[in-house]
Amino acid sequence: MEGEPLDFQDFHRRNRGAYVRWAGVVLGSRADAEDAVDEAMLELLSKWPAVAQKPAPEAYAWTVVKSRTIDAKRARSRRPEVVDLTAFDALAVHSADDPTDQLLTNMTIQKAIGQLPERQYDVFVLRFSLGYSTRQTADLLAVSEATVRSTVRDAKRRLARTLGVALDERTPR
Repeated sequence: MEGEPLDFQDFHRRNRGAYVRWAGVVLGSRADAEDAVDEAMLELLSKWPAVAQKPAPEAYAWTVVKSRTIDAKRARSRRPEVVDLTAFDALAVHSADDPTDQLLTNMTIQKAIGQLPERQYDVFVLRFSLGYSTRQTADLLAVSEATVRSTVRDAKRRLARTLGVALDERTPR
């Protein structure tokens, strides 16, 4: 990274890990995720002075990362729905009375998450698959914490409707 602007180096250091983890969920492969994010970072670096002057450089960067991730998925002829084994609660499956039924339930939930609108999907993956805090998610997406909280609430409501379950509105966000 020698020769790169210091603010880009700082941006890269702060965000690359989160971007790779998110892209890994979408692509189902850490290596593919790293390639997609590295390609996005090179694109951002090539126009960094203009990016850094934008009102919300983080939002622009998130758009580039998502675009490169989707391009990688298309180039590898992958369907958007990826079964993420980390999303399955292995302990719940192994300790269930009927492990097959538990696995099918988990797959149904994963499919419903994959059908969320784009913003809800991004927030849901960052918050619950990757364990980012509301603040971290807000920073990555360049939105307010209130936006993250309301997006989580909307995603949970949509998932509850899709899955035909009652939602306890008191559930922590």
